[in-house]
Amino acid sequence: MPARKISMEPDISERSVRRIMKNDLGLYPYKKKVIEPLLSDHQKLKRKQFANWVRTNFRKEDTLKILFSDEKMLDIDGVYDTQNDRVWTVDRAGADKNGGIQQRRKFPQKVIIWLGTCSKDLTPLVILDEETVDHTVYIEKVLPVPLKYGNQFFGSNWVFQQDDAKPQSHHLSQK
Repeated sequence: MPARKISMEPDISERSVRRIMKNDLGLYPYKKKVIEPLLSDHQKLKRKQFANWVRTNFRKEDTLKILFSDEKMLDIDGVYDTQNDRVWTVDRAGADKNGGIQQRRKFPQKVIIWLGTCSKDLTPLVILDEETVDHTVYIEKVLPVPLKYGNQFFGSNWVFQQDDAKPQSHHLSQK
């Protein structure tokens, strides 16, 4: 429970609560971490069923012939971490001169990148300038890459594993 909330109840200052928690109780405030996705019981069951299906239907040699893919939308301004990005100087003016001001666009341009990987190698990176990717863009610009490299790495007997995003699950993409 935060020290601020504790200090409201017994009518003592927040600073006193913090001092008691740190000095007397030996507590330290740690940041919360998100370490695992929150899955429903249905999702856990589906994952377990899928794992059992793979285990019973694939030999080890078959699992080496899977081409995995994923895509990510990125902001071209980059990532700015207010908590950990620091500039060490004597004063604020010095920090401002030495990269202490991170400028950001109000509506930054975004790009979508796609990459495939398998037991043998990585596919080339596909960069899409479109804000949204529908099935036609996916079929025209992305699908030729895994098809070419999957056939090159494994011949005609291989599996293309996608994450089931809308453009990938569209019936024309599946053909």
